[in-house]
Amino acid sequence: MAELEKNVAVIDEYSDKLFKDAEKNPENLLVVKHLKKYFPIKSSFFKKTIGNVKAVDDVSFKIRRGTTMGLVGESGCGKSTVGRTILRLQDKTAGEVFFNGQDIFKLTRSELRKIRPTIQIIFQDPYSSLSPRLPVGEIIAEAVREHNIVPKEELDDYVTRIMHACGLQEYHKDRYPHEFSGGQRQRICIARALALNPDFILCDEPVSALDVSIQAQIINLLRDLQKQFGLTYLFISHDLSVVEHISDTVGVMYLGNLVEFSDTEKIFDKPLHPYTQALFSAIPVPDPDYKMNRIILEGSIPSPANPPSGCKFHTRCKDCMEMCKYVQPDFLEIEPNHFCACHLYNSPERNAQLTAEMQELKTKELEASGKKKENKEKADKK
Repeated sequence: MAELEKNVAVIDEYSDKLFKDAEKNPENLLVVKHLKKYFPIKSSFFKKTIGNVKAVDDVSFKIRRGTTMGLVGESGCGKSTVGRTILRLQDKTAGEVFFNGQDIFKLTRSELRKIRPTIQIIFQDPYSSLSPRLPVGEIIAEAVREHNIVPKEELDDYVTRIMHACGLQEYHKDRYPHEFSGGQRQRICIARALALNPDFILCDEPVSALDVSIQAQIINLLRDLQKQFGLTYLFISHDLSVVEHISDTVGVMYLGNLVEFSDTEKIFDKPLHPYTQALFSAIPVPDPDYKMNRIILEGSIPSPANPPSGCKFHTRCKDCMEMCKYVQPDFLEIEPNHFCACHLYNSPERNAQLTAEMQELKTKELEASGKKKENKEKADKK
């Protein structure tokens, strides 16, 4: 048992080394370390917690200033939950989130209010995120006035400049959200976020509800604004083609875990994780004569309330080994700035450590199974 604890300590130390002191590097605007967010499952009558939905289960990454990180994965993998927890729209279960070197979850209410303008969000549905009772000019000006971004006498001109930057005209100020198209409403949402002069914007699937031609306009607008104002984005999306176009780095999530992270060019040219390979094989190619090598995953996505032991992907992985069923892989740097959580890339020394851990877990499992069988036999005799 002591040997197992020693191995686990070595593994944790190696994993933490990848992001050690990353929050102190001025190049990193956002650093996320071992973030977890569990939602309790309550019993129907007594409201007692009987389990947890592990929506986000130990996620770590960093975003450099002025860059865009794309976050992709299947529906329900925890992408939006990561974003909302980072912005402290909901409490964490564990982990740390550093913004400009400050741990967001250690800030007091007044300290958090001061940095709120610098961290903004663009929601997926532009219609439901805009108040139907306010004209566009007031929607954009409301938070600017509340946070004293500009003097009152300059507010009207400031809102006009922000609207022009987002492709909106001054006469749009007096109109209401229902009078605009989907693309224009999303421009209003972008203008509302931009008006607070933010450093970081979370884009939570901002183009998924729009037509393809409008998607291209909004993506190009976001890129232009990033160059003009030096913005940093976390771009959450299902559309891998859009993510490839706009992102500098890409993270791939599966069932609450980040399974791969790298520069966009690296990860699209040479995906390492079996799940990433299957996900990227589904990207459509605009050539009717091109033969796609689709990787079809077997089985269905496990429940986040009862995830598999070991590697969560092992139930659907064609390269599954015995170790995958017992030991969770570490998030390792396989090549410079290319991280992957898969036992296929373990070093021989690492495999020796994890094999010892696996044997210990198998022994415990057999002992528990034996005790369960023994108790059942005693119960049957009675």
